[in-house]
Amino acid sequence: MVRRRSFLLAVGTVALAQILTGCNSDEAAFRVLLLDNSIPSQLIGDFRSSISSKSIFTLESQLKTLLKLLQTWQAKDLSKPNKNSGLPFINKKPAPVPDLVTLGDSWLATAIEQKLISPLEGDLKWQQLPPRWQEIVRRDEQGMVSQQGKIWGAPYRWGTTMIAYRKDNLKKLGWEPKDWGDLWREDVRNRISLLDQPREVIGLTLKKLGYSYNSDNINQIPNLKSDLVALNKQAKFYSSDHYLEPLILGDTWLAVGWSHEIIPLLKNYRDIAAVVPQSGTALWADIWVKPAAVIKPSKFVQDWINFCWQSKSAKEISLFTDAVSPVILELAPENLPQAIRDNPLLLIDKNILEKSDFIKPLPASVEKQYENLWREIRVAISD
Repeated sequence: MVRRRSFLLAVGTVALAQILTGCNSDEAAFRVLLLDNSIPSQLIGDFRSSISSKSIFTLESQLKTLLKLLQTWQAKDLSKPNKNSGLPFINKKPAPVPDLVTLGDSWLATAIEQKLISPLEGDLKWQQLPPRWQEIVRRDEQGMVSQQGKIWGAPYRWGTTMIAYRKDNLKKLGWEPKDWGDLWREDVRNRISLLDQPREVIGLTLKKLGYSYNSDNINQIPNLKSDLVALNKQAKFYSSDHYLEPLILGDTWLAVGWSHEIIPLLKNYRDIAAVVPQSGTALWADIWVKPAAVIKPSKFVQDWINFCWQSKSAKEISLFTDAVSPVILELAPENLPQAIRDNPLLLIDKNILEKSDFIKPLPASVEKQYENLWREIRVAISD
């Protein structure tokens, strides 16, 4: 479904390396494999100093790679040693599977259905999270959101789909984007890049029309197909990986993309700004999941999750990772750092948040409607 990439986190000092890796040779160590730049290094150091066991934190730059690793671990018998082809007399024991791994919420259904992860148990401080962030990880065995389902993950940061735009170019036109409907303006035709994701593009069009990203029976929604045809005529190209480069160069003037990639860009390019559409947008979350291949789960799993949900940790995540902890939404505004409180791209307007949706898995028949509509639109463009 929806795929998000992350920029590499530069690790340049011996001190930071020691914080992240700990002692690799200790098989009893608590292990976490996390997405680059999703947890501040100082937070990892604080946690390591608070527990009585060694811990190893490993970084990975791509969410899709984390999913592939979960699939690899599940497919292998990790209780057997690996034979080293270069040194046949040495049998190496496989590296232990991490106790926790970062996974994007869009991959959660796949991970559950393929039995790559196990439900979370123990004394987790769920009251720290808003209800919607609790709901998104409660799933049935097929990965569908269910109030009666088990808890399959622990959200620790989230963001949005937003519109980035060239202030210099749009200033000449006398307007700046405020909502999804601005993408249909005639004066930006062939100046827009869109994510190559059916649920994202169809979803933002549904929002423009006043519907949810998770609408069913979309074939019955008036003007949906015609608006998508019109939007696709506006688009210069589709990409989920390279939508920012043309914006930087000025080849496009608007780009639909993910907040954790757009927000860092704004610090270096003053002619680029961004906005969270007023009619609501798509939400995403990074979550901790427990690999099913773990042979002996660490007792520190719940400690680490609860540590990430502490208010101090939540503030650090929100200040230093270009995303926001869900815990922030439960704190009084006056208790938040000004840098968070005054940033509408991080702490988005409550009215916009209420109108926004996590992109949830849909029944197969409904997913088919989205796929067929997307195929029709893309074929129509190429003709």
